[in-house]
Amino acid sequence: MKNKEVGAAESRMHYGFVIVACCCLMMGVCVGLTFSCAGIFYKPVSESLGVPVGEFGIYMSVMYITSTLMLSVAGNMIEKYSARKLFAGNAAVMGLTFLAMSTFSSVWGFYVAGGVLGITLAFLLYLSFPTLVNRWFHTRVGLMIGICSAASGVGGMIFNPMAGWIISTWGWRWGYAVFGIIILVFVTPLLFLFLSDHPADKGLLPYGAKPESSTAKSKVAAAEGRTFKEAARSPLFYALILFAFLMMGISTLNLFIPGYVTDHSFTLEEAAVVAAVVMAGVTVGKIVLGWINDRSSLYGVLVTTLFGALGLWVLLMGAGNYLMILCGAFLFGWEYAGVTVQTAMLTRTVFGSRDYARIYSIISIALAAGGALASGGWGLLADATSTPVIFEVGVGGLIVCMLIGVWSLMGRRKAHHS
Repeated sequence: MKNKEVGAAESRMHYGFVIVACCCLMMGVCVGLTFSCAGIFYKPVSESLGVPVGEFGIYMSVMYITSTLMLSVAGNMIEKYSARKLFAGNAAVMGLTFLAMSTFSSVWGFYVAGGVLGITLAFLLYLSFPTLVNRWFHTRVGLMIGICSAASGVGGMIFNPMAGWIISTWGWRWGYAVFGIIILVFVTPLLFLFLSDHPADKGLLPYGAKPESSTAKSKVAAAEGRTFKEAARSPLFYALILFAFLMMGISTLNLFIPGYVTDHSFTLEEAAVVAAVVMAGVTVGKIVLGWINDRSSLYGVLVTTLFGALGLWVLLMGAGNYLMILCGAFLFGWEYAGVTVQTAMLTRTVFGSRDYARIYSIISIALAAGGALASGGWGLLADATSTPVIFEVGVGGLIVCMLIGVWSLMGRRKAHHS
């Protein structure tokens, strides 16, 4: 009788895939609406408020800054409190914030909203899928992280046309209001109902863990890896912080690719196609990098850094050739993909799963800081030199990232055998 019950349990879909669906919901809707659709509001909102686009866009910088400041706190909270309640609660706050944004008549209100959104994104973007997938999956971790991460791009593809139609038909206020309603009515209740903190809460082992292992062995397996204190004393920890900072900073070169294309006598429409090809590289890259990392983190590091460097080099060498530009854009998208997938998987490989959320929350600070500093820093460097120069610096930075990643993996093996 017991064997039949076990067989029936094994035939059912593992609840970890429901968790992945919830993570895709957070990334595709919450993150997709906040990041991927932000640009479409810039012109109509700034014109309505009577302020320059750059002045309105400061709210995004505020969002990055508050995410950076909140990440270490968020990592501690996820370890201590219910992830289900934290993620559902932050989704609700995000939805209410979008509704509030639909009523603002001053740019200062958006700065405050950016601060609140930054707090929610510390949970919903930086810590959601890395933490939950790490808890619920023993195998296929990389692939699941790649799928969850790719959902934000899919959300952007779905919601950008929707937002454009709403803004052109009813105005930007209705755009923000609809976004808020979508999050409050659909996302928040689903997260609250279907998220679960740990496999043990459902009487399960992580997906791929051997069922014959005893409870004691399962607890030991779940606690494999270094503690936060041990990680913080290791030079590998600071190497991964630098890796995350550089990867995120270099990914913001994407902002300069459309202008680089038009500078070489191509039309704005052709530049838009190039930008879309970068996003295609990001989406494909996230899923494939996840699959690669399940087999070898070393190969993942090499693919994301070398493909990214090759992409920038092809953009430089093929400046007058549209086909080469498209190829370079697609390859560079793999570097962009590695920002979330490779950083998360490298952290897990080097430090294990014991205090993963807390360790990754600190490393994620470097991601947020890299985006905040580099997006403006590249512009200043480009003004002082030229766009090709910042692409060349990006190639050099990716070579440094490759060396850091390889050294970190070698250092982890040495520490494991010592």
